[in-house]
Amino acid sequence: MTATLNPNIADLIEQRFGLPGSAGRDMPATGTIAGMLSHRSTRRFTPQAVSAETLEVVLAAALSSPAKSDLQQASIVIVRDAAQRAALNALVPSMPWIANAPEFLVFCGDNRRMRRIALLRGKPFPNDTLDMFMNSAVDAGIVMQAFVIAAESIGLGCCPISLIRNQVERASELLRLPAGVFPVAGLCVGYPADSGRLSMRLPPSITVHVDHYDGSDFDAELAAYDARRALREPTAPEKQREVERFGHAEPYTWSEDKARQYCVPERHSFGPYVRAQDFALK
Repeated sequence: MTATLNPNIADLIEQRFGLPGSAGRDMPATGTIAGMLSHRSTRRFTPQAVSAETLEVVLAAALSSPAKSDLQQASIVIVRDAAQRAALNALVPSMPWIANAPEFLVFCGDNRRMRRIALLRGKPFPNDTLDMFMNSAVDAGIVMQAFVIAAESIGLGCCPISLIRNQVERASELLRLPAGVFPVAGLCVGYPADSGRLSMRLPPSITVHVDHYDGSDFDAELAAYDARRALREPTAPEKQREVERFGHAEPYTWSEDKARQYCVPERHSFGPYVRAQDFALK
């Protein structure tokens, strides 16, 4: 997309998806929607600390998010201790920004509070189901996304870390999570040291459906997306995954990368871990 002196929302949508469009042509590229369309994950931070007041404000905004039935099943652990941060980083050594970010938070699904409330009020708790687990996981995800939006609106940058679940038992041990509480993702927070990279997203023709799910054009739409993204965001040969198994691909597309990523077993211990956290998942 060619830069314009007065960009509008349509320009940002085109930049995000790599496709021209008219929606938002009359909307200036300012405010919350512009910020969301311009989102970039931040992995390099300046040394500037995030003040306690700033963090408190962003947390308050995040915790104002919608919550399933007002159950409020999210908890946040702020990891300040340097040794504990280093121990968590050691679980994910490929991501040094966990240790280097000014702040590191872990967003957790928390069903423990409802169990304790039932006990305190002398009521039965017959809903130890998969849905209860999902409710708390979704609540935590919504709170984390709201935190990112609020943080970015005041100049902070964030990087979610789902890989913390790769060694979920050890992560939970370090965070002293009791039964009924589980990590959804970590989040690095601080002031960005660079502008980061804008990742092209799948087009709405793949992800948005009307009245019923329709994937009839998926193959063609995916091929077109792969071509657009490879042109804008080419992958260096040394960044290709599983070369020993599959060799170098040319072109190396987004779908090739994701297929290779998910051909490797990952987080097979998460189900047993969740059940050990007193979720029956019935």
